[in-house]
Amino acid sequence: MNILQTVSGLVLVCVASLASAQYPNKPIRLVVPYPTGGAPDILARIFSEKANLGQPVVVDNKPGAGGNIGTEIVAKAPNDGYTLEMGTVNTHSINGALYKNMQHDMVKDFAPVSLIAYTPNLLVVNVNLPVKNVQELIAYARANPNKLSYGSPGIGSSIHISGELIQTMTGIKMTHVPYKGRQFAIPDLLGGSIQLMFDNMPSSLPLAREGKLRALGQTGARRSPAAPDVPTIAEQGVPGYDVMSWFAMFAPAGTPKEVVARIHAEALRVFKLPDVQEKLKTLGLDPVLSTPEELGKYQADEVVKWARVVKESGAKAD
Repeated sequence: MNILQTVSGLVLVCVASLASAQYPNKPIRLVVPYPTGGAPDILARIFSEKANLGQPVVVDNKPGAGGNIGTEIVAKAPNDGYTLEMGTVNTHSINGALYKNMQHDMVKDFAPVSLIAYTPNLLVVNVNLPVKNVQELIAYARANPNKLSYGSPGIGSSIHISGELIQTMTGIKMTHVPYKGRQFAIPDLLGGSIQLMFDNMPSSLPLAREGKLRALGQTGARRSPAAPDVPTIAEQGVPGYDVMSWFAMFAPAGTPKEVVARIHAEALRVFKLPDVQEKLKTLGLDPVLSTPEELGKYQADEVVKWARVVKESGAKAD
């Protein structure tokens, strides 16, 4: 390496360090790869409202292709900390096994910032369906193969995979109906065009409490404190059934560590606020924060887990 290359390298390091020290000096874009109203959107808007970084955090919903459209935007954005993503179990651990032609790598193209929250999905049915619990649903499905339709906000979502997994584990046959977002699926569920859904708790639990839907079971291994009276699917004769949705913040790969640390610290502050924690728990979201390194390890484990589930279920994105 000659003296000119050495000097040039030092200049680049100094410029990058200066930029990190001044971060942020313009608005930050927080991409949500799904429509408004779902759990990732709720979490992003809480961060946008509560963050105190000296610059606005602007939520930008970019739905489509099972979350891949918004995720790809972040993957290809400059790694300067001004484009972030509220990612999910779908976008950062399931989609790689489902979509064979993704234009980004859901692990290598991102810098983990922090886990934000977990939630089980809630198995909800139209109130006119003559079943009161999971065993009755399974019996009904066995007696009426492929007559039941379950909706999801898209192929590859944890909501879709929840339905695939219960079919694999019980041998029942149902028809999957993917929508462009849960805001399109819920009206059809309420109206009876589809009969059930494994929806995220923040959007389905209020409807169940109002009596507009019937909650049959939770998809996690343990009951959520938000719905202690709703038993898990595993408790109701499907041992080992366990699906949890999770939400986490990511930046493009190569984002300076100092910038990631600044965003991480603010995420921890915001999501540890007592009023925020109370709101999340009411919605059925369990606040769970992590270091970037912990998120990276957790994501790696989830990639392996969901690749196996997708393979066993035979789920496809086409």
